[in-house]
Amino acid sequence: MEMFKNINKKLLFSLVLLQIFIITVSNFLVSIPLEIYGFKLTWSAFSFPLVVLAIDLTIRVLGKSIARATITLSYPLAIISSIGVLLIEGTSESLAFRIGFASATAYGVSTLLDVYLFQIIRERYKAWWLAPSISTVFANIIDTYVFFFTAFSNSSDEYMSANWIEISASQSIIKIIIGLLFFLPFYGIILSFILKKIQKSRY
Repeated sequence: MEMFKNINKKLLFSLVLLQIFIITVSNFLVSIPLEIYGFKLTWSAFSFPLVVLAIDLTIRVLGKSIARATITLSYPLAIISSIGVLLIEGTSESLAFRIGFASATAYGVSTLLDVYLFQIIRERYKAWWLAPSISTVFANIIDTYVFFFTAFSNSSDEYMSANWIEISASQSIIKIIIGLLFFLPFYGIILSFILKKIQKSRY
């Protein structure tokens, strides 16, 4: 395929593994409800922002082509890994397949949007933090609502079916806060480290 030409296959494989690992962990954590000061959410709110961070770093350092290739390869694997984790947890097959599809779909939609937004903002503005900040907000909102609607709207899980809208709102807010307060500085540190390494290798 044209998309995979001139891409380091080992690097691509590593990036895909990272994405699948985060998605799989998030799908395990999404089944564990959490309430903070009356806000309903799940533990995956603390893990999924790492996906956006990883994609943004990939775009910034390696370019949008390899980021898109990573998303393309990760999508089907995300479905398989998600379903596998849920079945191991004892989730019914119908719900496991639904959540697995929802997870991968939300991942694909939000990360492709992230790539698009990140690149546009990065090309127009010089501040390193602006592109990941804006893409974090939009990507996490899209991901959360797409996932919870697809996975739990009128589902057999009574709690999630009844509360998915509230959980989506709470989860979006928490993910954005975590992304901006914790992962954005982490992004800056990693980016600075990588760019210094690249600069040193040129001399």
